Amino acid sequence: MKMNGKIAAGITADESYAPELLNPFVHHLELGTTYEKIKTGIFTILLLPIRVVIICALLIAGWLIAIIGLWGLKEEDLRERPVTGWRRKLTGLVCFLGKTTYTAGGLHMVIKGRQASRSEAPILVIAPHSTFFDGGIIYVTGFPSIIVRRESGANPYIGKLINFTQPVYVWRDDPDSRQNTIREIISRATSPLDWPQILIFPEGTCTNRSCLITFKPGAFYPGVPIQPVCIRYPNKLDTVTWTWEGPSALKLLWLTLTQVYSYCEIEFLPVYTPSEEEKRDPKLFAKNVRNVMAKALGVPVLDYTYDDCKLMTRAKEMNLPNANSLVEVQKLRRRLGLDQTNVEETLIDSQIICKDCSKITFTEFAKYLNLSTNDLIVQQLFRYYDKNSPGVIDFREYLLGVLATSKNRSTLDSIKIACKIYDSSGVGKLSMDDFARALNHTLAMRIEETFDIFHQIDKPRLNYVTFEKFQSYAEKKAEFAGLFSLSKEEKFKPRNDNNICPEYDKKNE
Repeated sequence: MKMNGKIAAGITADESYAPELLNPFVHHLELGTTYEKIKTGIFTILLLPIRVVIICALLIAGWLIAIIGLWGLKEEDLRERPVTGWRRKLTGLVCFLGKTTYTAGGLHMVIKGRQASRSEAPILVIAPHSTFFDGGIIYVTGFPSIIVRRESGANPYIGKLINFTQPVYVWRDDPDSRQNTIREIISRATSPLDWPQILIFPEGTCTNRSCLITFKPGAFYPGVPIQPVCIRYPNKLDTVTWTWEGPSALKLLWLTLTQVYSYCEIEFLPVYTPSEEEKRDPKLFAKNVRNVMAKALGVPVLDYTYDDCKLMTRAKEMNLPNANSLVEVQKLRRRLGLDQTNVEETLIDSQIICKDCSKITFTEFAKYLNLSTNDLIVQQLFRYYDKNSPGVIDFREYLLGVLATSKNRSTLDSIKIACKIYDSSGVGKLSMDDFARALNHTLAMRIEETFDIFHQIDKPRLNYVTFEKFQSYAEKKAEFAGLFSLSKEEKFKPRNDNNICPEYDKKNE
């Protein structure tokens, strides 16, 4: 079935569709020229060992000073009152060693603007957050308190330096952790005691600095003046950006330490004093501060969140079709009200939804979802799956993508849905090809592996399997134990917080 001219024009109009979703969670890094590869090889041999030795010596020195500064103090003491006297003076020494460590690694920090005092701005808001190298800002800003997981503070090495900042801890196993953290931030920011400033990365995760994503409101609940601080890395070769999809931490550290030098630019913007309306509405306060910072950085703002980051990561780990665009697809669904109607679930539970779901036109797409073909949002949604603009999409990819990433489904539930979607028989009997697609797009299994499992399940040689037979088979196999012993939240647990990028936890699990 062909689209009429009006619909086709509406779909292809630039104002109604962005050809490629701006993905702030992806970073590609390759040494593009022979010169860069040779230089990196030479510096790996000549420069890297020297820098590593110096950095390790400085880190050990800072660690020892932190131990001295914490001597005689209990954790309760660090939470109840700020350190004073000789202990506070030691923080200046730690900052000097910290900045020297970055200089030894070839990272030169360029400071613009003036840092406000605690009385002027109790909270420092830092963005964009794009790398573990951002941690160097604590030495530039005089060792402020940070927001950090309690587990990080328990680390016998880096934990000493973290504890010396008198951080606000996040207790992951406490169901009231979020509320308690907010209360502690408010208490510190409004306290008459001489607490250090609080430093917060409000994006809550690492991006590639192509935009500013949604700011979490935690830093803005106290309703006190804050100072926005922008971070830039104006280097020809970006060896620092650490995102959900990109180089590992070890590769970034290696490539950065083998550069002659790298630059980090830190700009202190004027203190932002909230209006009465912003004091009453932390989300509005956060949004307005983000706009100010985005303007200073010259980048757009996008309403992505940490939860979007988790969704995208889960989609990629499962090998869901069109994983890169599922965040935007889910947002369009919400705008269309599809998340409330459950129309997609109703479709897959029906006997036959289309003669060939691998090829449906825009008109059919709108009809199945009970939507108007004249709605620009519907047209935009279709185009996310209309690869190379042939005018047809694989409706199964759409159904699996949106259903597997909604309502906190477990992986096992997603497999069940995939078996329904790819069931060409319509009665629950999956052919080998149907079964292969279902496991390939939920467990990211290679096709050859799925064929082998199919034959193991289909001992009677019926040339089909069912989801129930697969479930019985999987329960007896150790490699599938995670489908039954772990909840979705445990299997795809959060991998970063306000100050730590995702791969740090991944590498240390």
